[in-house]
Amino acid sequence: MHKYLDSKVILITGSSSGIGKACAHAAIEAGAQVMLTGTNECALARLAKSFGDTAHWKAGNLASDADCSQIFDATIERFGKIDGLVNNAGIFPRSDIDTDVVGQFDSVFHVNSRAPLLLSQRLIHWCREHDEPGTIVNIGSINAYCGADMILIYSMSKGALMTMTRNLADAHARDGIRINQLNVGWVLTEGERAIQAAAGAPNDWHENISPLAAPNGRLLMPEDIAHHVTFWLSDRAGPVSGSVCELEQYPIIGRNAHAG
Repeated sequence: MHKYLDSKVILITGSSSGIGKACAHAAIEAGAQVMLTGTNECALARLAKSFGDTAHWKAGNLASDADCSQIFDATIERFGKIDGLVNNAGIFPRSDIDTDVVGQFDSVFHVNSRAPLLLSQRLIHWCREHDEPGTIVNIGSINAYCGADMILIYSMSKGALMTMTRNLADAHARDGIRINQLNVGWVLTEGERAIQAAAGAPNDWHENISPLAAPNGRLLMPEDIAHHVTFWLSDRAGPVSGSVCELEQYPIIGRNAHAG
C-alpha cells in the first residue's frame, strides 16, 4: 500500500471518537504521525497507546484560546513540525429561535468556528516562518447551507467555517498552503447514537432510515469520511484549494425532497 501521507505530521481535533478517531486511523495507515486531541483524556491515552510511536495526545478544551495554543505547541514539541491540520471537533446542541440564543451562541461558535480559526492561524504562521507547505481540512456540514430548524446556531457556525475556508484559501495559496472543507451529511457516530437514544429511538433506528435520507440503504460511517480527509490532506489533492466538497448520498443543492 502506498503511504501517501508518509512522514507528514497531522493534528486532528476531536480525535478521541467518531470522525476524528477514524481520521486518525486512516492517516496513520497512510504513513502519517498524528497528534490526537479532545477533552476525554482516558480515551485519548488509550487510542494513542494503540498506535504506538506514530501518535501522541494532548487534551484540551477548544473553547479556550489558551488550550488551542497549547495543543498546537505540543504538536511541534513532540514531532518537530506540522504538515496538516484537521479541524474536526464540533458541538451541536439543539437550538431554534426560542432557545437562549445569546447563552448558546458563544459556546458553539468558540468550538466550531473560533478554534478552527486560531489553529489555522498558528499553522499558517508556522508554515510561512519555516517556508514549508501546509494543508488544512475543515470538517463542515451540509447544514452550512441552511440546516434543520432545531440546529440554528450549529448551522450558522458551519456557515462561518465555510466562508473562513474559502477566504483563507484565497489569501494563502501563494504561501503554499491548501485549505479545503468537507461538508458532511448524516454520519453514524457515537454522538449521533447518543442523541437518538436520548430522544427515545429504538436501538435499531439506524437500520430503518428513509430512502430519502439514505438512498444507499445505510448512513455514512466515520470511516467513509476519513478516506476523503486523508485524500485532501495528501499531495494527491494538490494544487486544489478553496474547495467545499459535499459528502452525502444525494445532491445537496436543488434536490426535490418530495421526489420518489
